[in-house]
Amino acid sequence: MLTELNVAGVLFAPIVLYCLVALPITLVLRALLWRSGLARWGWHLPLLEVALYVCVLSLLVMYA
Repeated sequence: MLTELNVAGVLFAPIVLYCLVALPITLVLRALLWRSGLARWGWHLPLLEVALYVCVLSLLVMYA
C-alpha cells in the first residue's frame, strides 16, 4: 500500500496516484477495444468507458 504523496509540501491521498495511473491504461484499452471492433457491442459507449476505468482503477487498488 502506498503512503501519502508529497508534492511541494501538499499531501495527496494514494487514490490520486492510482487514478492518474489508471487513466493511460484505460486509454490504451479503449483504443484496443475500438480497433478490434469490440466496442460496438457496448450498449451505451460512455458507460462502457467509465466502467472500464472503474475496473482498471479497482484492479490497481487491489493488486498494487
